[in-house]
Amino acid sequence: MARLLQDPSKLHPSEWHTANRMQRATTESQKSRSECMIAESWRLVDEIEKTTQKTQNDVNKKLEQRREEIKFWKEELDNKLEQIVHETETLLTFKNRLERALEGCKEPLAIAQKCLLYRQRRVGIDLVHDEVEQELVKETEVLQGIIALLGCTLEQTNEQIRQNRSAKYNLEMDLKDKFTALTIDDYCASLTNDTPHIIYSDNGMKLQGNFVSPEDWIDFSNINVEKADKQRNNSLALKAVIDGILSQTANDMRRQCEMVNTAFRNRVKEVKDAKYKLETLLAMVMDEIAAQEKNIAALKKAIADKEGPVKVAQTRLEARNHRPNVELCFDTVHSSLMSEVQEITKNIQRQHALAQAQTELKALSHRQLSLEEEIKVKENTLYIDEVLCMQIRESVCINSY
Repeated sequence: MARLLQDPSKLHPSEWHTANRMQRATTESQKSRSECMIAESWRLVDEIEKTTQKTQNDVNKKLEQRREEIKFWKEELDNKLEQIVHETETLLTFKNRLERALEGCKEPLAIAQKCLLYRQRRVGIDLVHDEVEQELVKETEVLQGIIALLGCTLEQTNEQIRQNRSAKYNLEMDLKDKFTALTIDDYCASLTNDTPHIIYSDNGMKLQGNFVSPEDWIDFSNINVEKADKQRNNSLALKAVIDGILSQTANDMRRQCEMVNTAFRNRVKEVKDAKYKLETLLAMVMDEIAAQEKNIAALKKAIADKEGPVKVAQTRLEARNHRPNVELCFDTVHSSLMSEVQEITKNIQRQHALAQAQTELKALSHRQLSLEEEIKVKENTLYIDEVLCMQIRESVCINSY
């Protein structure tokens, strides 16, 4: 009857105890799993912390190494830049020396050419291709050769300066990039976990731009350094060449200038000697002309003095030819008169020396004119060589640049 009155929706006490045991067991199991999970989480957190710290320290170390590497190359590039700038500035002074040397050749060349033109005004026998003209032509050729050499060397110097500036530009661009990279890495090295304003950046994981390998990075700067060294060495070699050229060309110009001046001095002395000899000959000719004129005058007087005696003798002979008959005797008087006439006539006929004397006087006059003309030729030559040429050559100044 009691079983009939029991509510069928109620559970049996044993079920209640069983349910409690299950709850306890489930809770204890869940608690155990949770404790294991907590322990694993702390272990994982500790492991992650250590790994993160280790990785960050490794990155910091590599970042410091990278900064030192950039600083090394930056210092190397700075040194090469300083060297190439110094060499370029020095080469610019050598370029200035070349330009001044080139300018200094113009006046001596113009003077040499002017002397050659002046000497074309020589006349007669003095218009000769003498040693002076040979040396002047040689001087012109030497100066033209030197001008060509200096011009070529100046072009080489300009090209070397351009190469130096190109190397300098590459170094400056490389240095600029190194400075920027070092500034960025310095900033990165300064960052800590507590630095304010640090942010998440998903884009940081993307490789943007044209990344190069560390080897290519080193090669790039190394190429710039090698190019700077090469251009610096080329500049040093070119400066030595320029020094040699400037010294040699100045010596060549001085030597040739002295050769020309010596030839001028010798030629002037030679022409003066020739002029003096001609003047001596002219004086002799003038003296001979005077003597010959006196001789002609004496001959003419002598001829004039014989006119009276011959007329007397011939008149006497003519008168005695009119003696009559036997008186027309060839006596000693007649014989003497005839001898007198023959002697005087013979003496007068001997006066053909007058014609010869006049011929000689004419020849002497021609000789006088010829000598005077030749002396004028020498005077003209002396004026050209001694006054026109030698005086303008005094202004020639050959400097060592």
